[in-house]
Amino acid sequence: MQIGEKIKSEIRDVPDFPKKGIVFKDITPIMLNPTLSNEVLSSLYEHYKNSGITKIAGIESRGFLFGYPLAMKLGIPFVLIRKEGKLPYNKISYSYNLEYGSATVEMHTDAINRGDKVLIHDDLLATGGSASAAAEIITKQGGHVQGFNFLVALSFLKGREKLNKFTKNIIILADY
Repeated sequence: MQIGEKIKSEIRDVPDFPKKGIVFKDITPIMLNPTLSNEVLSSLYEHYKNSGITKIAGIESRGFLFGYPLAMKLGIPFVLIRKEGKLPYNKISYSYNLEYGSATVEMHTDAINRGDKVLIHDDLLATGGSASAAAEIITKQGGHVQGFNFLVALSFLKGREKLNKFTKNIIILADY
């Protein structure tokens, strides 16, 4: 079975979360399966080990689950993209709309250096709002978005289209 099929076999659908009419794709069952978790990490490592990326940026909070271990395995820094008000140091912010409201993300101003080649990682691509916001603050700091990576994508929401302006290098392990 391919990695995408294995991921889909573990994902739990949660109807009406976070609001009525939305079917939430819950990846937490993957965390209960250490064999699959290691397969996901190994698959990501094989894809990015010779990619030339210099940093991985993970989007709060589920983007930290595989983004940070991947950065450690690759021997490169990990950058936190957090919700507003969660970072203690000097930060840069970006506000955006998402499928069920609006949000602001922040990053420390010293997290990205001019010329950094950054992979943005998150668990899920829906409308692309969070990932696009992460790309905006990374590019404002002089970084280059080398790619996006998601465990899961809800393709019917067309989030990939929003990200194409930054790069066409978008890897999705399991697509719905």
